[in-house]
Amino acid sequence: MSSLSPKERLLRVLDNKAVDRPPVICTGGMMNAAIVQVMNLTGNTLPAAHHQGELMAALAGDIHDHTGFENIGIPFCMTVEAEVLGSDINYGTLACEPKIERERFPSSAQVEFRDITTMLGSGRIAEVVQAGHHIARKNPDQPVIGNLTGPISTAASIIDPVTFLKELRKDAANSHRVLEYVSDLLIAFACEMVENGVTMVSIGDPTATGEILGPRMFEEYAVRYLNKVIDGIHGFGAPVIVHICGRLQSVKQFLPRLRCDAVSTDALVNLKLLKEEFPGLKVMGNVSTFMLELGDSDKVARHTETLIRDGIDIIAPACGLSTATSLEVIRAMTDTVKEG
Repeated sequence: MSSLSPKERLLRVLDNKAVDRPPVICTGGMMNAAIVQVMNLTGNTLPAAHHQGELMAALAGDIHDHTGFENIGIPFCMTVEAEVLGSDINYGTLACEPKIERERFPSSAQVEFRDITTMLGSGRIAEVVQAGHHIARKNPDQPVIGNLTGPISTAASIIDPVTFLKELRKDAANSHRVLEYVSDLLIAFACEMVENGVTMVSIGDPTATGEILGPRMFEEYAVRYLNKVIDGIHGFGAPVIVHICGRLQSVKQFLPRLRCDAVSTDALVNLKLLKEEFPGLKVMGNVSTFMLELGDSDKVARHTETLIRDGIDIIAPACGLSTATSLEVIRAMTDTVKEG
């Protein structure tokens, strides 16, 4: 079993099959490892790589080669869907990820429902899909992870987020209409990626937390629409990882109802206890990104060893990495897993 390729190992974990050790990955998207040190070493840089499929593929490969993460992930931000849906984007710099500059709509009731097939040919979707095709063709033994911004977070990126969150309570009808529409776009985008070689899809939904939504709205909206997207992706044969931020305490009872293949969590969550409480749950994480940024390689290695001993299924950073994180510290994490 030690001869497993990284792709085989990760797929076996997600399929509940035995492996020699846990994979160590960093999915891309919200969990982006495009650190400044890698870009300075290689010359493949952001923000240019957000807009060119071949350059995006090259930078994703650089990240894999230098960090030791056992996957290749695209894109490097959470603004691709919002851009296609009409929001204004600040594309950032070498050291700063893209941000939403202005949401397109003031309220859920004013969202314009455009043709999804047409949208798939606009914005950066085609560049992300092209990057996935290039990566998969050149790296058959590596899992290529395509990333989506989750339904709640995408909706909050095209509607004023304060208004949107209030309307989840006050205007459920229009909120559901928007989330159905957004979810249909996410499924279609994921389908394009998978058909062009992406192995699996990771969904990051940082707005869909217990702290922000509370348990009732988490159940009504987050579980419902995450499962809609998950089911759509499963329908064309790809596994799905979902990352949920926050402490999870108020919403953890809903985790077994998510139909994803693994759940990724923030550093605030004790994954050992989570696995004990929900034995059927595949869990991923959760090396603190603050610990990684602060640069204590020994501390990172020790924490990684603890996660391995605790039987965590997939070792990964807890969230998006700071672009100032050093390769030395990241390698302390990835090497510990591979040598353990």
